[in-house]
Amino acid sequence: MQTQKRAIITGASSGIGLELARELALRGWALALLARRTELLDDAVRAIGANAVAIPCDVTDSGAVHDAVKHGESRLGGAFDLAVANAGVGIPSHAAKFNLAEAEQTIRVNVLGMMYLFDAVIPGMIERRSGRFVGVASVAGLRGLPTAAPYSASKAAMQAFLEASRIELVPYGVGVTIVNPGFIVTAMTEKNRFKMPFLMKADKAARVIADGIEGGRRVVEFPRRMSLVMRTVRLLPDSLYERMTGPYSRRKAGPSKVKP
Repeated sequence: MQTQKRAIITGASSGIGLELARELALRGWALALLARRTELLDDAVRAIGANAVAIPCDVTDSGAVHDAVKHGESRLGGAFDLAVANAGVGIPSHAAKFNLAEAEQTIRVNVLGMMYLFDAVIPGMIERRSGRFVGVASVAGLRGLPTAAPYSASKAAMQAFLEASRIELVPYGVGVTIVNPGFIVTAMTEKNRFKMPFLMKADKAARVIADGIEGGRRVVEFPRRMSLVMRTVRLLPDSLYERMTGPYSRRKAGPSKVKP
C-alpha cells in the first residue's frame, strides 16, 4: 500500500495557498497549513477534513518556521514530501514616495520567508534523496514593474534563488519548482485600480500548479497569454519598455494589502 504523501504550505488561509491546499487534499495529500490568521486557518482545515492540520506561524520568524515544520511532521506522522513557499505580500509603491519599512516587509515575507522554509525542509530532503520545494513567485519578477518595485524585486530574487538551487539539488534527487502566476483573483489583487489582463480564478490556478508539481515541472507559469506577454517584454529595449510603461508609473498607490 502506498504511503500517503505529505505537504506543507505557507500562506494557506486564503487565495492561492488555500485553493492549492484544497486541490492537493482532493488528490490524496496530507497537509500542514501555515498562516498568521488563526481563525481563517482553522476554517480551512475544517473544510478540508481530517488529512489537514493548522499551524499558526509567522514566516518572517525563522525559529517559528522551523518549529512549524517539526510540529507538522509530528502531527502527520513523517517528513514532508513537498514544501510550498506561498506566503507573500504585495504593497503598491512609488520611488518618489519610497517607504523603506514596506519594502523591508516585502523582502522579509516573500524572500526570507521562502528561505526559512527552504532551510527547514531541504536538509531532510537531501538526506532522504527525495522531495520537492516549490516557490510561488510571479510573472512580476520577469521585469521591473512600475508601482511595484519592491514586489518585482522580491519575486525576481525568488526566481534566481530557486533556479540556482534547482540545479544544485539535482544530484540529491530533490526537485525545485518555480511558480509564476499572472493576475489571480485574491485579496492581494483586490486593491488594484486598473484592469488586470487575463485574470484567473484562484481555484483554476491551483489546479494548474498542482498539475505542475505532480508532473515535476521546473517552471509553472500562467496564464499562458500573460506568460507570453511578459516573456516578450523581457526582450524589449529599455527605451521602448520605458515609453510603454511610463504612464503606469503615474498611478497612485492604493492601500496596503498583506496575504497571510
